[in-house]
Amino acid sequence: MLKLKQVLQGVGRPQSALAESLNLSSAAVAQLLNHGQWPRSLDNEELQGRIRVFLTEAGANDADIANAFEEVDLPCSSTADPAQMNEPSGEDEPMLLPKQTLLPSTRKAFSLFRDPFEELQSAQDMWVSPDIRYVRETMYQTARHGGFLAVVGESGAGKSTLRRDLINRIMESNDPVVVIEPYVLASEDNDTKGKSLKSTHIAEAMMAAVAPLAKPKSSPEARFAQLHKALKESHAAGYRHCLLIEEAHSLPIPTLKHLKRILELEVGFVKLVSIIMIGQPELDVKLSERNADVREVVQRCERVTLAPVNGNLLKDFLTFRFSRAGKPLSEVIDDSGIEAIAARLSQPSRRGGREETVSMLYPLAIGNLMNAALNMAAELGVPLINADVVKGV
Repeated sequence: MLKLKQVLQGVGRPQSALAESLNLSSAAVAQLLNHGQWPRSLDNEELQGRIRVFLTEAGANDADIANAFEEVDLPCSSTADPAQMNEPSGEDEPMLLPKQTLLPSTRKAFSLFRDPFEELQSAQDMWVSPDIRYVRETMYQTARHGGFLAVVGESGAGKSTLRRDLINRIMESNDPVVVIEPYVLASEDNDTKGKSLKSTHIAEAMMAAVAPLAKPKSSPEARFAQLHKALKESHAAGYRHCLLIEEAHSLPIPTLKHLKRILELEVGFVKLVSIIMIGQPELDVKLSERNADVREVVQRCERVTLAPVNGNLLKDFLTFRFSRAGKPLSEVIDDSGIEAIAARLSQPSRRGGREETVSMLYPLAIGNLMNAALNMAAELGVPLINADVVKGV
């Protein structure tokens, strides 16, 4: 660690202020202060001169400025001042990063001609863990054979990928399944915040899919009877029907209740429509057994949750992603870097009086952190991402 870090603390200036003054990223300044790694793209002497100017304007004394670039040992845990150990530094970065893209200089430095975390182009780009395989297969069997399923997952967990995979799988297998996707742009769960997806919108989408030339009846009951008849005729022609609703956490309670009536459309013992809802954890709240308004829906709905990537499988996930981009993982990141990613995307939580760790190792979060680390490594001239680089992002 450079003594510069202590000098900044002594004059009460944050690292972010120094980064802004030098026109460098906070990650680059953190690497400089904590590990003495100077950006290779800049001349060290010129950069030191700019830092001295900053310190002078901040009120640092001449002795501290003269010794600012000396390296000092980090205090051991046994000798560190407890007050300093417990005091927040104010330099912590947010755990989850916004969308990160690879810079052209990064692609050149690591010989990456394709972003390993770009939007999937085919089913072969999907990494399938045991948990994902279970959810994927459950969705497919529900679409083919009937049922009522809710798929719940955090943002970036891969819900949209599974939706696209389901449709692609049905098409490639030539399964006689009509997939119906009703949607409302910027859907909200009530009409005060936006436009909500109502049962009439769903019925219209279903009619458009199974009987596009039919003229809708005037009354709601007549339209529902018309829909039932159209579904029977489609079933007689050998088709199954799957109602696929994305962003289902935005469904209003009345629409959730109406889904039960759609599920009850049948001919003999055969249900004419299967229903798959895909949404964020708010959907789980709406489908709580304690919610009396949707009790009959909850009793009929199976729920599956998209879990984060298991920490033990993180290396397999990264290996697969980079192999799709034609790059061996060992040429990009070492084991310490992988361990740092797992640690960075985990946070302590207290639930029911017990301490536990909440994992945020979802594909989108992993990709953003990895791309940010690649960009920083290229900026610093580091040939391989290690724990220090990840911690500096």
